[in-house]
Amino acid sequence: MTSKVIQMLAFSALLAGASAASNAQQVYRIVGPDGKVTFSDRPPSETNAKVTAAAGSPRGSVSTASLPFELRQVVQRYPVILYTGDNCGPCQSARSMLITRGVPFTEKSVTTPEDSQALQRLSGENALPFATIGGQQLKGFSDAEWTPFLNAAGYPASSVLPSSYRQAAATPLVAVSAAPATAARAAPERAAVPAAQPAPAAASPSGIRF
Repeated sequence: MTSKVIQMLAFSALLAGASAASNAQQVYRIVGPDGKVTFSDRPPSETNAKVTAAAGSPRGSVSTASLPFELRQVVQRYPVILYTGDNCGPCQSARSMLITRGVPFTEKSVTTPEDSQALQRLSGENALPFATIGGQQLKGFSDAEWTPFLNAAGYPASSVLPSSYRQAAATPLVAVSAAPATAARAAPERAAVPAAQPAPAAASPSGIRF
């Protein structure tokens, strides 16, 4: 039995149990008062901790209201989430393939060190593109490899999307929120010290491979 057949059989098992997986909670990136960073599927109990969403919902964020009934059912059961980066040729190829086939998907961009850490937690590595179809993970892009998984999930072989449908733009994998205000205040007699200007962010986080 070839590895590809084994992988497809495993995917079939994942599809059978996808309803349980779809109820998984969101992943949170938590920065404690001491600056320590942790990842958890539960919000922190500390009121002064900084919380960011480390990954999109397992159900994705595709609006299904305008989709044909059968496609809507597939999207709700086996949502497709595509993780991409800047200047990534394979990412563009994966995106184009999904759009051409008419597969509604949620796109998450990986462009910061925080995004990279969240991707590492999700996929076990920092290679892009990365995608999920329900509970199935797809690492790297190959039309020949992705097609059987999309077929098994029940996505149509050609687009049945209405002409009014528009694919949503990519959103950051980690949505950074402002840190909550603290009770500590500077003394009135203490002169304000201008904050140091941060160094320009790199075009892409180190360690991400395309």
